[in-house]
Amino acid sequence: MTVPTEEDSNRKRLNIKDVRKHSPKLAMFLSILFAGLGQLYNRRFLKGAIFLLIEVSFLVTLLDSINFGLWGLRTLGTIPGTDHSIRLLVFGVLALIAVFFAISLYVFNVIDARNQARKIQNGWKPLKFKETVKEAYDNAFPYLMTFPGLFLMIFVVIFPLLFSVLLAFTNYNLYHSPPRNLVDWVGFDNFVDLVTVPIWQDTFISVFAWTVVWTVVATTLQIALGLFLALIVNDPRIKFKKLIRTILILPWAVPAFVTILIFSAMFNDDFGAINRDIIIPLFGGEGFPWLSDPAYARIAIIMIQTWLGFPFIFALFTGVLQSISKDWYEAADVDGGSRFQKFRHITFPHVMFATAPLLIMQYAQNFNNFNIIYLFNEGGPPVRGQNAGGTDILISWVYKLTFDTNNYAMAAVISLIMGLIVSGFAFYQFKKTRSFKEEGEI
Repeated sequence: MTVPTEEDSNRKRLNIKDVRKHSPKLAMFLSILFAGLGQLYNRRFLKGAIFLLIEVSFLVTLLDSINFGLWGLRTLGTIPGTDHSIRLLVFGVLALIAVFFAISLYVFNVIDARNQARKIQNGWKPLKFKETVKEAYDNAFPYLMTFPGLFLMIFVVIFPLLFSVLLAFTNYNLYHSPPRNLVDWVGFDNFVDLVTVPIWQDTFISVFAWTVVWTVVATTLQIALGLFLALIVNDPRIKFKKLIRTILILPWAVPAFVTILIFSAMFNDDFGAINRDIIIPLFGGEGFPWLSDPAYARIAIIMIQTWLGFPFIFALFTGVLQSISKDWYEAADVDGGSRFQKFRHITFPHVMFATAPLLIMQYAQNFNNFNIIYLFNEGGPPVRGQNAGGTDILISWVYKLTFDTNNYAMAAVISLIMGLIVSGFAFYQFKKTRSFKEEGEI
């Protein structure tokens, strides 16, 4: 056993004294001054070099572009015919995203330098180079795997979302369209016009009310029909279950746009099979105006959506019903429970527990169900005093404003309102549903 000498004791005391002098405040100050300097002060040379390289690269390659993007975002151009306001808005959004990541990385650099300095002050010793690389790889591996998805989400979700939100506060329309004319910031004028200008107000109230009715009625009917058929087919007295299930799922196998176009022809006022072969022989007259009267057109698309949507709900509920233990029903029979009581206290709670998130998604999907509205009769028929058709929902109205009348700013306003409604509804419902709670919390 080696006996410590007086020289070793003195060296140890000096090291402890040096460690205690290591200042987290100085490390933070150096990191604020220039990214990476705090890590170098903490003797984390690899990490410090990486931060230095990132900041130098940022200053050399992106600083001018970000300045130009922020200028364009602030002004949207100053010279008509030369400055393209929408391109400047795009560059501005990209500049905002770049600034956000730069600030986040800079804050992380400062916090990391401070935490490392505190650990050194408490006696922690930096690892060797190989150990540092291994530890960095182990800690960074999950982030490396998720980075491609995050990068894709930025340009597929976040970038278009920010662009649409900013577009709602401009006057971008047919009369203010670059490069001939510049686009200007107008603040909340578009939102005010939507609820004060008669044509916008009447159209928005009508379309919004119909969108809510359409979403609730069509989705509820397809869920109710799917549940009803699933309960019948799951009854032990029913034979040929596989054949019946196959037949009921067939509407789901046919592409939706094909079914919608076929139904559009069948509901035609003049030559459609619904009027010619069913309505006129039974009731006489000339048939119902399915495509020319808003009330009949709305009834038709609700029936079509029920036909399109119930097979998925039927398949979903069938799987859940087969997973419910028969012992519970036998226990209910012993206690004298009726069919309604067994459905209310056993079947329905289990079905809702397992499928509530998917059912909520059905409501959100139908709220933005553009295909059936446009393919059936392009949102028609026309309505006097409105710039939307009788069956237009918000998403189809946005489409018409964008591609038919080039009113991009108002389309962005309505899209923003739609996003807030759907997001708020979905967040509230997902938070309240039992499917996102642990068993011990129920």
